[in-house]
Amino acid sequence: MSIAGTTRTTDTEPAAWSDDPYSEALRAGRGPLFLRRTDGWLLPLDVERWCSRADAADLSALHRCEGAVLDVGCGPGRLVAALAARGQRALGVDISAAAVERTLRHGGTALRRSVFDPLPGEGRWGTVLLVDGNIGIGGDPAGLLRRAAGLLAHRGLIIAETAPVDIDERVHVRVDDGRRPRQGSGGSHFPWARLGTPALLRHGRAIGWLPVDQWEAEGRPFVALRRSSARVTRQSAEHTNSAAVTSSQRSRNPSDDRPAYGS
Repeated sequence: MSIAGTTRTTDTEPAAWSDDPYSEALRAGRGPLFLRRTDGWLLPLDVERWCSRADAADLSALHRCEGAVLDVGCGPGRLVAALAARGQRALGVDISAAAVERTLRHGGTALRRSVFDPLPGEGRWGTVLLVDGNIGIGGDPAGLLRRAAGLLAHRGLIIAETAPVDIDERVHVRVDDGRRPRQGSGGSHFPWARLGTPALLRHGRAIGWLPVDQWEAEGRPFVALRRSSARVTRQSAEHTNSAAVTSSQRSRNPSDDRPAYGS
């Protein structure tokens, strides 16, 4: 879990994820680590599980992946490494240098990049993963789903893990190790969201994402979403018309035809 980020940050992508105590926890491979709301409530983060091998619940999601996989907020990279070990193309993106370093060390491929920044293979990924609570990135689930639509190929798949309770919450949080406050501990507050499956389905349907699979594994609920055919057809036509206008206004560059990572 981590907001997929880059070395620069925006109002939806805090530097907190690249600062201590998050980096310390990833390097140590253990917590305690929490998201602390402004009212003081703590959400425990399962650092030990993130830093372990992909478990049965993780594999239940990975077996459903299609094509090249983009793991948004890949953290220490257990999912990317598991996909790579199976010979499936996968890329993780994460704000944290410690997360990217750990992913690379365990055989995965990752970039220190934001999901909201330009990414390799835009419009060509087969699956976008939003696991370990990462549907909460930016505190705007609908905005994140729209961004995923721009990353995915025609009829691409989102696989998201939801909260194990029926919740639809927008909060401001900071990363906290639960110990006495210290200078720079966790950084500033940033927007986050927590969604149960019913809430995710509501937000998804409102912008054309339909469920194609729902399941639970080891107490963790998952949803697979795909855009409706009508929405994809309309967006494809709009993109084609826009591309035709754009191409008529510039000279052709042969490098534009180079395949991207996720093609």
